[in-house]
Amino acid sequence: MNHNISVNIRKCSKSLILQGFIFALFFPISFIARAQQPNILVIISDDLNTNIGPYMDTDNHTPNLDRLASEGVRFSRTYSQFPLCGPSRASLMSGLYPETNGVLGNSDQLGSYRKETPALADHPSMAGFFRERGYYTARISKIFHMGVPGGIERGAVGGDDPDSWDYAYNVLGPETLSQGQLELLSPKNKHYGSNFAQMIIPDSLEGTQTDYLAASQAIAVLENRAGKIPQGGTNKQRVKKEVPFFLAVGFVRPHVPLIAPESSFIPYPVDEVNLPAVHIGDNVPLQALKRQNEKIFGMDKVQQQKTISAYMASVNFMDKQVGRLLDALDRLDLRNETIVIFMSDHGYNLGEHDCWSKSSLWEGSIRVPVIFSVPGKGYEKAHGSSSDGITELLDIYPTLVDLAGFSSEKPAILQGKSMLPQIKGNSTSHNARHAYTIYNDGASIRDEKWRYTRWGEVALGNNEELYDHVNDPEEFENLVDEDKYAKVLASMRKKLDETRNNAQSNLKNTE
Repeated sequence: MNHNISVNIRKCSKSLILQGFIFALFFPISFIARAQQPNILVIISDDLNTNIGPYMDTDNHTPNLDRLASEGVRFSRTYSQFPLCGPSRASLMSGLYPETNGVLGNSDQLGSYRKETPALADHPSMAGFFRERGYYTARISKIFHMGVPGGIERGAVGGDDPDSWDYAYNVLGPETLSQGQLELLSPKNKHYGSNFAQMIIPDSLEGTQTDYLAASQAIAVLENRAGKIPQGGTNKQRVKKEVPFFLAVGFVRPHVPLIAPESSFIPYPVDEVNLPAVHIGDNVPLQALKRQNEKIFGMDKVQQQKTISAYMASVNFMDKQVGRLLDALDRLDLRNETIVIFMSDHGYNLGEHDCWSKSSLWEGSIRVPVIFSVPGKGYEKAHGSSSDGITELLDIYPTLVDLAGFSSEKPAILQGKSMLPQIKGNSTSHNARHAYTIYNDGASIRDEKWRYTRWGEVALGNNEELYDHVNDPEEFENLVDEDKYAKVLASMRKKLDETRNNAQSNLKNTE
């Protein structure tokens, strides 16, 4: 951003002022004002649950995310709309429920939801919205679906939406081909995109890793946008010279394979890892337990401990890359004019209910970390605070639109609600909301107190779950059979049916 624009204008000759007047006649006011809009840096981690510093009592696990939370607002109850990379990312980028945008699985189809559902061909993604308003938009690594490993190892584009970006960079990272000893931890699952495996590499090789490469390229973009154009220079230094940027950076860790440098493993000794307590009631539907260890992974105790240790190490390494980005913003004097948001695409189970990985509807696999850091007067009073209201990932699109001052241009089709009140310090906003998540034939509703999950279209009693999150945050006791909760159950059933009907009606209720 050019802080000397106003000074330079005062020095303009009459001829230049006349040229500016003529320019204004032919270009909308919004174009002229673009340079005054905030920059936006969106950081998306992959398969990250809330076991990070801002959400748990731990020291030096994620110091850079801790730092970001101290400079912003931590959202403690934000939920993914689908616990799988492709549908979740298409949902948050479109601002629409998966059943509305049509993306219900991982796909490498270019155009994402706009190709899957032709009626949405003209609906811009979150990044596309800002590109249409003159922002310079750039994607680094995985934002829409991209295979990890596999796609990343080939430098593939995945299921991206090319119209969203002025610049896109696909990291070609080594992943399973990294120079180290890959150790399979899940004997029953040999597929390296969904199994558990770890690799400890020397610290000297950290620069070879996908997320390090992504951070380096993102920093190059920041250097480009902040750099001073040489006086009299005639070469083409950058696209859209004096406009703000929307930079989306995708970090793949802690997605499997769990690869990190040795120094990131040191804080998590395997023999000190405690496995979570497992309590499973007799009335828990079998569909909720499909991700149990023996059914898919076959890990013994030590392998489970190694998996958790390697997961934490991968998070630690990813956090260091976040720190590199934040340091670059500070060094380039961009921090005070850049909105930074950090999030994950969905949660992740690490042995809770004896379930592992994503692709389930437990709290741990669909609750996600979200941190909004907005500089400037009116926002600083909320820095370091936590918002406990129910929010969803699809709320991020309308929130960024509001923060950038484009509220009057917000697409009417968006199904999320702005988080702007909480970012400004109104912690009570959204208290009456609920979050909606689906996975295959299952659907789940989460409100302030309750989680209700149903497997299948019709409520049959034996295909339902009801948990009291005030008294049972670990979801140990399914209350669906207890008569004293009959009214609660009826109310939650109604909420789920209404929300699902709205999402499944596709564009009818959103146009």
